[in-house]
Amino acid sequence: QVQLVESGGGLGQAGGSLRLSCAASGRTFRNYAVAWFRQAPGEEREFVAAINWSGDSTGYADSVKGRFAISRDNAKNTVYLQMNSLKPEDTAVYYCAADVAGYGSIRPSNYDYWGQGTQVTVSS
Repeated sequence: QVQLVESGGGLGQAGGSLRLSCAASGRTFRNYAVAWFRQAPGEEREFVAAINWSGDSTGYADSVKGRFAISRDNAKNTVYLQMNSLKPEDTAVYYCAADVAGYGSIRPSNYDYWGQGTQVTVSS
């Protein structure tokens, strides 16, 4: 069993930066792919970024490519999402999710464990 806890959300300004963290319990976390998804009110949950188990492969949604960066520190059982050049449309609840298979996907259904989410609000 893996528990994921997101932190680092809050209020940011357009053009500013925030860094989200996803801390996991369990020794096997280092074998899992991890992704960030987000969900705005009235919208479906959408893929943001993913990183494979070793950290040498990443993927991003077009809407965040070049602005967001996902990384992981397996020694700390933590995955990060550095968000730069924030836009008001980045406002959403951000969730981290872990894929036991280790490769990641843009599909929420491929993920086995989810955190509770952290709110990010970007003001213009």
